Amino acid sequence: MPELPEVETICRGIRPHINNREIIAISHSGKDLRQPLPITEMRLHMIGARVSSVTRRAKFLMVEMDNGTILIIHLGMTGNLGIFSPETPPAKHCHVQFLLDNGMELRYTDVRRFGSMNLVTAREVPMLEETFFRTSGPEPFSDAFNAKYLYDLSRSRSIPVKTFLMTNQVVVGVGNIYANESLFEAGIRPNRRTSTIPQKKWTVIVEKIQTVLQHAIECGGSTISDYVNADQSSGYFQINFQVYGRENQPCRRCEGTITKSVIGGRASYYCPDCQH
Repeated sequence: MPELPEVETICRGIRPHINNREIIAISHSGKDLRQPLPITEMRLHMIGARVSSVTRRAKFLMVEMDNGTILIIHLGMTGNLGIFSPETPPAKHCHVQFLLDNGMELRYTDVRRFGSMNLVTAREVPMLEETFFRTSGPEPFSDAFNAKYLYDLSRSRSIPVKTFLMTNQVVVGVGNIYANESLFEAGIRPNRRTSTIPQKKWTVIVEKIQTVLQHAIECGGSTISDYVNADQSSGYFQINFQVYGRENQPCRRCEGTITKSVIGGRASYYCPDCQH
């Protein structure tokens, strides 16, 4: 499933192409996504309106219109957004097409149709954090995500640190790949209990999460499953993986052997010599 760097890359990719563009028409394949598509409401509130911003919250893309309406998009496992000329035939699994005032189209394709689109009206937007994002923690690049916040939150929790960091209510967007990589960079084993980690170590963890995510964004994300960027190219952060997917391979730092275990039902990779 696309994680924060992949979603952020697509967000940055489509932003310059649709910002300040008017939506002229919206076409639909007739098939629902994970939830029924609010196509009637989308046409009512988006056609004739102009895109005022394209942002990301957690793993969601948010397309805001100049009338205050926001379309919230989740890519699911195989969802993708891209910009195409109208002469380009739609892909087999293209489910939504937004015709822009310059003749180009923003297209949403999704092989498995596990993605979703939700329309939030201008009246509902002020309550978005208390409603739609009520179970979402702070963004990993925000000031709210800091060592004291994690230290205070972790005192009463005796769960593996990797599970803790992958909990959406703790911090958004740190999925399995980037939790593995960040903990390697921080020198902490993924199964270490959160309550045993001192505040100074949480400072390191915050720093490494931000560094790893930023590097992944600069690389255009990781090529996983069917993921491609907004320009239909693949990300390449996977060539920088230090531990993820490298079971029984030599550690690139100490030449020890990368170990795999299962934590919280997810594959976890670490170097026993570099991570304590």
